[in-house]
Amino acid sequence: MMPTIKYKYVILLFSISILSCQQKTDNSNQIFANPALYNQAVFDLNWVVMGNNFSPIVASRNYAYASIAAYEAMIQGYPNTYQSLVGQLHQLNRMYRCPDTSKVNFNLAAIWAFCNVGESVTFPQGSMGVFKDSILKLAQIKGMQDFKIKATTQFADSVSAYIIAWSRLDNYAQTRTMEKYNINSTAGRWVPTPPGYFEAAEPNWKLIRPFTLDSAQQFKAPPPISFDMKNKKGAFYKQVMDIKNITEHLTEEQKHIADFWDDNPFKLNVIGHIMFANKKFSPPGHWMNIVGIASTKAHFSFDETVMVYASASITMFDAFIHTWDVKYKYSTARPETIINKYIDPSWRPYLQTPPFPEYTCGHSTISAAIAETLTHVFGDHFNFTDSSEVPFGIKPRQFKSFRDAALENNLARFYGGIHFHPSCLISTDMGSKVGQFVTSRLKLKK
Repeated sequence: MMPTIKYKYVILLFSISILSCQQKTDNSNQIFANPALYNQAVFDLNWVVMGNNFSPIVASRNYAYASIAAYEAMIQGYPNTYQSLVGQLHQLNRMYRCPDTSKVNFNLAAIWAFCNVGESVTFPQGSMGVFKDSILKLAQIKGMQDFKIKATTQFADSVSAYIIAWSRLDNYAQTRTMEKYNINSTAGRWVPTPPGYFEAAEPNWKLIRPFTLDSAQQFKAPPPISFDMKNKKGAFYKQVMDIKNITEHLTEEQKHIADFWDDNPFKLNVIGHIMFANKKFSPPGHWMNIVGIASTKAHFSFDETVMVYASASITMFDAFIHTWDVKYKYSTARPETIINKYIDPSWRPYLQTPPFPEYTCGHSTISAAIAETLTHVFGDHFNFTDSSEVPFGIKPRQFKSFRDAALENNLARFYGGIHFHPSCLISTDMGSKVGQFVTSRLKLKK
């Protein structure tokens, strides 16, 4: 499915271009004012992220740096409208300035910078090569002069180089060689889960430099409910039985909600000696797609679209740092581990358990955080239809607002059997606080 969708777009782009190849006048400014081109660049990166099996946490880093690069390239063509992120994000102290703005198409530069950084921060060079080639071809066919294409791509390359150099200061490389999660037999502590029994994902992510948060610990989540399976009237036992009971009696609507927000980038299927994986967009990819849906519905211009992607991805990045700090501070076991050991060895959740501790819920945290950012941009009653999961055979869902979508995500993780409901509720509260803070710190428009 991935190559089909990806290359259908390229074929369509070339087909449209060929129909107008006789055109000699320069219509490139009009073409590159279309925000659909930028939306497609983000969508293309979604498929690259999914195809390379990067975890949602790492993917958030990729989207964020790419979106920041695009924003910093774009705003130099809109000097009276937008403010640079220099001085607003930690350690971002300088930016390449365009020496001659008359020679540069800044919308094309934004797309080019997004692709440059998107394929370079964590991926091998060339991952978005087909898309980049198609964009250059479109510029040529629509009449953009060669000197302008050269000046634009050189400018975007320079902005990209600044962002990539800055990204290398965030401790990502250092955390690749740090000590891994220590597994032990303490009751209630996280251990790998079936069927893959994968090692704990990114136990040192709290050490990644945030963009706006003072530290990973700035917002302190309350401790989780204390582990206690002996007291059958206690809060812990109750939340265990609640999740067991709900997953054993799911309605079709509840299954749809769980499947819709599953966003498992690597679901491992084991049938006898055969193993294969199903892939979908991760939580960051899902929300980046929602940004595109909302921007399109709101008829945002190209520059406004780039701006909201940057804002949302910055929020998402910091929200992941927050929730990953909490996860490995408490290292709580997943429902599957608890139920299998103390109640029913054969029980399985409706969704596949991801490879990291239960508390707090990462998806609920980032969903609530981004919901605050998007509510700030689009308003509190912005209804939309989310079709992000259609490529994976899952029907769209309609929401009254972004906060409404984030609240449904709470239920999704509970229905899926992978998070206790109290964890999701606390995660939404914490994510909202992170989102409100990030939004208050970012000043994008003048």
